[in-house]
Amino acid sequence: MFRPQVEGVEHIPGDGPVILAGNHLTFIDSIVLPLVTKRQVHFIGKDEYVTGKGVKGRLMAWFFTGVGMIPVDRDGANGGVAALMTGRRVLEEGRIFGIYPEGTRSPDGRLYRGRTGIARLTLMTGAPVVPFAMIGTDKLQPGGSGIPRPGKVTVRFGEAMEFSRYDGMDRDRYVLRAVTDSVMAEVMRLGGQEYVDMYATKAKAA
Repeated sequence: MFRPQVEGVEHIPGDGPVILAGNHLTFIDSIVLPLVTKRQVHFIGKDEYVTGKGVKGRLMAWFFTGVGMIPVDRDGANGGVAALMTGRRVLEEGRIFGIYPEGTRSPDGRLYRGRTGIARLTLMTGAPVVPFAMIGTDKLQPGGSGIPRPGKVTVRFGEAMEFSRYDGMDRDRYVLRAVTDSVMAEVMRLGGQEYVDMYATKAKAA
């Protein structure tokens, strides 16, 4: 349906913990990403996706758990901590964890400032970060809602990034910001998006 063109998938290590970090244009990003990688990708999703009632609820739960989603109550008081600890557990088990550092879908197709959870994960676990860019998914599902239409999308992966030079500094906010910004710069290079030095959530609230 999406006819994904994949570039640079060889940059994803064949084993061991890996963080896939990229842009987030629309809902189907989380469907396309697991389809184009040889290893299963685990990522955080709203727990409401797997707690629905009836046949529809069971089908949704089956689908989302099947594509590697781990349900977390992200809206609760400790939602951010729960998401971070879930990602850490996935990585310590030697698996792949997918994350969108922007924290939410882009409201206008531009790339927004990354949140530093990505930096904390790589520094806490030593897992390399493989940046990626989704290109064209927002054209197939504008606004992130409704049934996506068929079309072509590109998923472009960059070379793995490692930050061992910052070992033991996962609580230094300047280091966390520098690591996050370097990852986002590579995502921007891969996807060619215009960068906005503002959190996407703030842009949506404006």
